[in-house]
Amino acid sequence: MLLDREQELRDRHGISFRITGIATRSLGCIANPSGLDPNSYVERAPSPANGRKSDRELTSVRDWLSAAQADILFEATSLNVETGQPAIDHIRAALEHGAHAITANKGPIVHAYRELRDLAAAKGKRFLFESTVMDGVPIFSFFHEMPTIHLQGFHGILNSTTNVILSEMEKGLSFDEALKKAQQLGIAETDATHDIDGWDAAVKTAALVTVLMDMPVKLEDIAREGIRDLTTNALRNGRRDGWPFKLVCRAQRVGDGVRASVVPEKVLSTSPMGKISGASSYIYFETDIFPGLAITEENPGVYATAYGMLADFVRAVSK
Repeated sequence: MLLDREQELRDRHGISFRITGIATRSLGCIANPSGLDPNSYVERAPSPANGRKSDRELTSVRDWLSAAQADILFEATSLNVETGQPAIDHIRAALEHGAHAITANKGPIVHAYRELRDLAAAKGKRFLFESTVMDGVPIFSFFHEMPTIHLQGFHGILNSTTNVILSEMEKGLSFDEALKKAQQLGIAETDATHDIDGWDAAVKTAALVTVLMDMPVKLEDIAREGIRDLTTNALRNGRRDGWPFKLVCRAQRVGDGVRASVVPEKVLSTSPMGKISGASSYIYFETDIFPGLAITEENPGVYATAYGMLADFVRAVSK
């Protein structure tokens, strides 16, 4: 996406860039402050013959950032529900190095948001994470542009994998068949436990509560139930009766705290949530100024999450 939008970034936003470091499990850490050709490092068939191997002297993320002379880190490691690592350490290293940090990983928001936010501020850098919830839809930046507004609560459908599975089961597939189809479509991971058991949705709920409601919440304080116990008959009957099941995320201010949950619910088929199917997502915000603000994301493609990181890149470097 950086390459696709390179001319537009330069012409419309005055932004030029070069990629000076790449670090992945298969490539290891590669750095060249003069610039790397990303087309030479596509990870379909890593091969030493193609030069796809780690720079031997780079033994840590901090060494790699220094060797790359990085101004910005794009952090996209897999979610660790329990600790948020190693993403937290990567982001901390980037900020301490003096680089902006952009992540698509929800873990650091839940486990270390205030620490990383404050470190970024102290270093005069940006810590941005638009891609963590609803791909690249500007949820966090949207509220950043609404000063002094107070979020009272929200509800929605934030996990596309479970939504696809439920949609397919309504058509008569078994749970296992629906999961296999979601995997074939590239929507579900090989191990979809985090999605099926509601962890992914709970982490997204916690991230929204932590950032937008400024009330850090622990995952164990979110009532959580996945979709494993829902049967094909129950789902088909629910759809037939006009009350389909959805995995619904909810959060509401209660006194000085927040009550949050992620559980399967029957919703009216003619309601906005009832109309969400496939890989689509939906969220409804309740604020003190606007009683209701809703955002629907219709079946995002593979570039949606990448776009969120690209948009954060523009926000980080624009004057």
